[in-house]
Amino acid sequence: MPCPTSLPSWSILKEQSSSAPGLREPSPFSVQAGELVLDASLQRANEPIRSLLARLIDEAGVSTFLQQMVTGQAINLTEQRPVLHMALRAGENDPQPWGADIANAIQSQRRRFLGFAQAVRDGTIHNSLGQTFTHAINIGIGGSDLGPRMACAALGPASKSRLPVEFLSSPDPWAVEDVLCRVDPLRTLFIVQSKSFSTQETMALFETMKAWLLSQGVPQTALMQQFVAVTAQPARAQALGFDEEKTFLFWDWVGGRTSLWSAIGLPIALHCGPQSFEQMLQGAALMDEHFQTAPKQANMAYWLALFGIWNRNFLGYTSQAVSCYDWRLRLFPAFLQQLEMESNGKRIQRDGEPSKVGTAPVLWGGLGLDGQHAYFQMLHQGTDIVPVDFIGVHSKGPDFVRASENLSIVQENLQAQRRALAQGRTAEETLEAMKAENLAPERMKQLTPHRTYPGHRPSNYLLLTQDLTGFSLGQLIALYEHKVFTQAAIWNVPAFDQWGVELGKAMVMKNHQH
Repeated sequence: MPCPTSLPSWSILKEQSSSAPGLREPSPFSVQAGELVLDASLQRANEPIRSLLARLIDEAGVSTFLQQMVTGQAINLTEQRPVLHMALRAGENDPQPWGADIANAIQSQRRRFLGFAQAVRDGTIHNSLGQTFTHAINIGIGGSDLGPRMACAALGPASKSRLPVEFLSSPDPWAVEDVLCRVDPLRTLFIVQSKSFSTQETMALFETMKAWLLSQGVPQTALMQQFVAVTAQPARAQALGFDEEKTFLFWDWVGGRTSLWSAIGLPIALHCGPQSFEQMLQGAALMDEHFQTAPKQANMAYWLALFGIWNRNFLGYTSQAVSCYDWRLRLFPAFLQQLEMESNGKRIQRDGEPSKVGTAPVLWGGLGLDGQHAYFQMLHQGTDIVPVDFIGVHSKGPDFVRASENLSIVQENLQAQRRALAQGRTAEETLEAMKAENLAPERMKQLTPHRTYPGHRPSNYLLLTQDLTGFSLGQLIALYEHKVFTQAAIWNVPAFDQWGVELGKAMVMKNHQH
């Protein structure tokens, strides 16, 4: 794949960036896919710039790279592995370009762990005393924690019959204490998630949970009946005492940040029900189809990626905020941090040469209403311009007093913040506003620079048009996965390894040995 600076449109875009349009007269632009709408009218990119950006897709060979991924070629070059997260959510009757063996293995494991989740929920699977499980604790870190934790937070509130699931990623005793004080030791199921079954934090937590159960009176002979393993190394799990029937498999080609579609998603099925998990798969599969078949001008993932590249590489904005205006999506920015920065936070191209362009921006954010009373000050008036992805949900809300009125407040704030970031307020407009407050002339002069806003801060608006469900959440996650893939292809970086993570692990292990 070519270096991005060698792409014909790259140098033209560089020239155009010095005269990028402002946002007082936005350029209408939106695309729809399934239950998602992307409104990018408040990006500093008019039609000529969008036309140039779209050329990067063909010049970088994105479709060729996509075809290599779909057909199971080892596009993870440094580990010589395929990248098949789209295979994990394909239906039994969907095309299987990755081959029947992989498809059959995926379907077999999916039936196993979803069947197990249902059996736990209905009490068929129980503890050694015949009692149903009242809680589950997921033990894992990175992708084994962030994805399932985020999905449970997003889908749990609307689930009619929830099995409470707690999450432990850190062996910090205070984190452990905070979780264990809320559960019954005899009636808690532990899910231990690790690709290698050698992750230090996860193994430490596994030993801690066993010791705690023994201290709480669970007999040694019944101990492992409360443990489930999810791993790519089933032999290691069984050597540690996990029952073969309670060991669920995923494969070495499953990357942590795209692993929630595999048996790593077991906590989602336990907490929200297997049906919600299957709806997630269906929503993601719809976005996969859109990504592969929609033309450039209507391809949502392409545009999310291209506007990100325009902001990062041509306008020089080095960070990206994600602001969610639905409480259920409060953990989505933390999930995206791993997806985007672990994938594209690379300084080396796929060919081993240093990158000549900036790659992944710093991604951060949170709940929009909370942010408005915290970091939005910097977004409006800070020295750095930070593009924002606003994410909204068309929701009727729960059956709760004042639900519609409160939801209106949330949506009104989302739209007002977008407009304020884009339009700002000139010194003249600020003076006019203060005149209406009957301030003294000297006071107005003093306050004018402090109450003036430069504006021209770009943003996207992503709307889930049919409320937040497993289906729409699946689409949203897959959309960002495809955005990351597209940017990696254009930047020519190896998105599917994470050697930067490994260095710290190796140093800890070395210190441990000494």
